[in-house]
Amino acid sequence: MSLRSRLVLVVTAAVAAAVVLASLFVFFIVRNQLFGGVDENLQSQATEISNVPDLLAFATPVGPKSYVLRTRIPALGNPFEVVDPKGNRYRPLVGFDRVAPPMPGLTDAQRVATGQRGNYYFDSRYAGVHVRLLVQRGQGVAIEVVASLKSVDRELSSIKFWLIIVAAGGVGIASIAGFLVARAALAPVRELSEAAERVRETRDLTQRINVEGSDELSRLAATFNGMLESLDDAAKRQRRLVQDASHELRTPLTSLRTNIELLATRGDELPPDEREHLLHDVVEQLGEMTLLIGELTELARGEDQDPAHEELRLDLVAREAIRRTTRNHPEVPIVAELDPTTIVGVPANLERAIGNLLDNAAKWSPSGKPIVVRLANGELTVRDRGPGIADSDLPHIFERFYRATSARGMPGSGLGLAIVRQVAEAHGGTITAEPASDGGTLMRLRLNGSS
Repeated sequence: MSLRSRLVLVVTAAVAAAVVLASLFVFFIVRNQLFGGVDENLQSQATEISNVPDLLAFATPVGPKSYVLRTRIPALGNPFEVVDPKGNRYRPLVGFDRVAPPMPGLTDAQRVATGQRGNYYFDSRYAGVHVRLLVQRGQGVAIEVVASLKSVDRELSSIKFWLIIVAAGGVGIASIAGFLVARAALAPVRELSEAAERVRETRDLTQRINVEGSDELSRLAATFNGMLESLDDAAKRQRRLVQDASHELRTPLTSLRTNIELLATRGDELPPDEREHLLHDVVEQLGEMTLLIGELTELARGEDQDPAHEELRLDLVAREAIRRTTRNHPEVPIVAELDPTTIVGVPANLERAIGNLLDNAAKWSPSGKPIVVRLANGELTVRDRGPGIADSDLPHIFERFYRATSARGMPGSGLGLAIVRQVAEAHGGTITAEPASDGGTLMRLRLNGSS
């Protein structure tokens, strides 16, 4: 059963239950009111009969324990019977010569006459008619008065018929309303399902659901839109990474293949110095490709994973990065002024980012010229003594695979500073570059939450 059908069924059942309960409530209220009127009439007649003086004085026997009342009694409109404590019945004449038929409940009426039971009402059949009877004690006897319920039954039947009509109509209207409400309420779910199906068939992650309101289903649609947006962004980053990587790998692979083919086909014919030069180029190109693939892996890992953050000392992380850079570039001294700084982050990622900044600075700094590293107030600066960055290149140096014109003849993949930016953004920080006041370049790495 679909969700819409279940909602319609639940709404219809709830309304049907409410309508049935309300109909029963109305029915019993009207019934009690109608019976109340009958009961008042019976009580009034029984009291009037009990007040008649010498009620049994002129009774005439007509059979065993059966007497005809001869006392003058006002016309009451309803048959009655008097029962004494011995169980004798006293009934008036009907017409001129016919005695009213005996009434039901003789034993209980006798108990009322003796005072063993109080006054009571009950329903029964009398002379083939549905009636209501009152047995009431008065002047040492029990007076039993009967009233026909024909008109009451007719009224109740009419009310019951109309209540059934109203209940059936209410259930029908509830079914239609439930269907309309379910269709309107489940519209976001239907749209969500259709969008998911379209995405599955077309793999188009740019589709979105129109969100209106702030209820649970609207929040679900908004969450789905957010998920599609995240997936679309991840897919775009993946395509861009693949495109950039294929573009960057094509040139070194072509050059490497050419050199290897030349060595394989004509290696024995080449002069020793030329052959040595080709072998050196092959080794250097393999090293560059290894570096490029490693940085591509780091870049992809940084996008796809969210490592657990921990509290760490940024100054200690920076010292480890300085130690590694000094080992790789012993010709360039590094002067460090590091204030103790605590931050929440990923130590390995931060060390790699700082190391990339130092490697970049070492690559541009002349031999013997120091790199100055400072960490204060949550900001790490790296200042080199190189030629600086051209104004046209400055806005692009943190982009993937971007290499300034002056750097295209130097080794490198163009990913080192892109990794720095990625790490900075993952830690809620920023990385900027600017010309130093007296030459060279100043890099500023600012991380949020440092203290």
